[in-house]
Amino acid sequence: MRARLIFSFLLAFAPGPAAMCAQAQSAAGMAPFTLDHRRAMEAHSPVDVSFLLDAPAGKHGFIGVKDGHLATSDGERIRLWGVNITDWSKGSRQIPSKDDAPLWAATLARFGVNCVRFQFLDLEAPRGLIAAGRDDTRALDAEQVDREDYFIWQLEKRGIYIDFNLLVGRGFKAGDGVKDASQLHQGAKGTSLFDRRLIELEKEYAQELLEHRNPYSGVEYTHDPGVALVEINNENAIDIGYRPPSPFHASELEGMYNQWLAAHRSAEQIAALKQMAGAQEQAQAPLMIWRGQAASAPPERFEAEAEFYNDLQRDYFREMQAYLKQTLGLESLVMDTADHSHSSSGYPILKAEMESGAEVIDGHTYWEHPEEYVRKSPMVDDPFNSTVEELSRSAIKDKPYTVSEVNEPFPNDYAGEGIPILAAYGAFEDWDAILWYTFEPKEDPSWKPYVGDPFDISLDPLKMPELAAGALLFLRGDVKSAARTLARTYTAEQAYASMLLPEKTERPYFTPGFPAELPLEEEMRIGSFGGPATQAFAAAQAGDPIRSDTGELAWYHGAPGTGMVTVDAPRTQALIGFVKAHTAAADANLAAEVDNDFCTMQLSSLDAEPIARAGKMLLVAGGRVENTGQRWNSAGTAVTNWGESPTLIEPVRGTLELRHLAPARAVELQAIDGAGQPLGAPVEGVRSAAGWKFPLGQTATTWYEVTVRRGD
Repeated sequence: MRARLIFSFLLAFAPGPAAMCAQAQSAAGMAPFTLDHRRAMEAHSPVDVSFLLDAPAGKHGFIGVKDGHLATSDGERIRLWGVNITDWSKGSRQIPSKDDAPLWAATLARFGVNCVRFQFLDLEAPRGLIAAGRDDTRALDAEQVDREDYFIWQLEKRGIYIDFNLLVGRGFKAGDGVKDASQLHQGAKGTSLFDRRLIELEKEYAQELLEHRNPYSGVEYTHDPGVALVEINNENAIDIGYRPPSPFHASELEGMYNQWLAAHRSAEQIAALKQMAGAQEQAQAPLMIWRGQAASAPPERFEAEAEFYNDLQRDYFREMQAYLKQTLGLESLVMDTADHSHSSSGYPILKAEMESGAEVIDGHTYWEHPEEYVRKSPMVDDPFNSTVEELSRSAIKDKPYTVSEVNEPFPNDYAGEGIPILAAYGAFEDWDAILWYTFEPKEDPSWKPYVGDPFDISLDPLKMPELAAGALLFLRGDVKSAARTLARTYTAEQAYASMLLPEKTERPYFTPGFPAELPLEEEMRIGSFGGPATQAFAAAQAGDPIRSDTGELAWYHGAPGTGMVTVDAPRTQALIGFVKAHTAAADANLAAEVDNDFCTMQLSSLDAEPIARAGKMLLVAGGRVENTGQRWNSAGTAVTNWGESPTLIEPVRGTLELRHLAPARAVELQAIDGAGQPLGAPVEGVRSAAGWKFPLGQTATTWYEVTVRRGD
């Protein structure tokens, strides 16, 4: 995420008087329901899923790679399900106090989180680790480091792994010895991949952070098996269209390009390139600045510059990998960066990563990112532009694939669809990690709970219960991986040329002729960028629904307002989307007749048994979520008042039916409150021809414990 965007967004949409044209979003059918993580510490929750975690993190040694997937040192497959930790919203703290660290570690474990990604530690204190009040960014704040050490110790004790980022939001200063530091954006994206001083400073920061010994665990982070991943940088790539931030950096990059030309092109070819650029008399061949120039440039010029940028990125990643692994002795896996720009092709950065020898491949995306912030159609109505499609394009054969940043940001009437859909399809696509952006620990115990920014799920009364249900599905592998795998192959020329393909017709796969339904039917992987050219694909035959080749997933996508995803696996079943518009149900056990136009329902076994034989189950069910007083403009395209506490939910109303359960004498549905405790008396199910029926919506909640009683 880009810090500048988030700051400007929060400034624009902070709670305050609504604009004159603003209209209150209808609160009809809404009821208060808030989470209380502090009270949740007082008693065990019947829907606690921390049993999924294998504590402490690293007990089986360092996470490595086996058969193209993350695995423990004893060869067992491991998946990571978790959150980023940040502090964008008011009252939040990225690095909690020592008093609160056990609270937040226990909270995350209770919701099934087994990995956290520390993204913005390279901010200045009191937010990050870098010492404030200096004219440089080259020292760490001892008190901040101590609190972070303690927090990490608390997380690892509970089985939660760590993902460190090395370069994300750092704002460089003149005292760092960086040329034109004031003209660099946070993280110096693009520039940090070639400027020698910036690379030296990143190495220095990596050494200070990773060679540091955590006094609570007694282990240096370079040798800490609880550190699963170290990311070289966040969303940082460079290709044709990069605009240097200053004349110095433009000159530096152009000099590197001409050095590269001297090693990779003949004198005649270099002279021709200069002529193509209209620079015959210049000592150096210039680089294109605007991406728009590339489409009309002679092929020889485009290919030379594209190849140069590829080699520049590859060599930077190789250099940083070697420094981390060989100089510092880091034993954790190293990730280069993420495929993150889905308005254009991600293949150039993926090609550079494959050539760098990257140990792990990563992807980021969002549905309805606030950079646009319009209320689009729900994702269930648009499967071919879904987060599943965007993320599935990046996975590479024989490499672990992680999604370290994803969300369907608040406020969005349909945001509850994001977690259950991606958990199901991530398992089907056989991904190795999904980390949601973001969870923000709250510093003030008296802070009134509401959803404080677009990305923070920590107090979202639907997404947090969905996080627990998603952990059950993803970490256990409740949804089977695909029976078939399609491994696409591209030539180097195709990878470069994909940058020129139009977003309107080629997004998100940027592969002409690619049938968009394929990622919903089978596993997607890139075989290589060394050719042969990607094969011709069969004509699209997308039915409705689109079914996975395992038969466990179905995506209905007919007329607008009818999209729905169903999950029908032995231990997890779900109905996600416009359930009311369908008579279809997960055939085995879960069925519902609901009054809500849009809702999500996920039922998961809480024990090792399939739903049909389970004694305990978790049901998560919810519709819209909004803050009290939240307002939109008259067009419904922008929030003009963020609202305040309490957060409101639209309970799912109607009838739930649990079918085909092994002989039972009684089935109970117990509503759960915001602290994970029973809310009111349990509701006894009524026998039906196929199973047991329950009324829904009588209690304002988003999650329930289901108990099946058998025998005497």
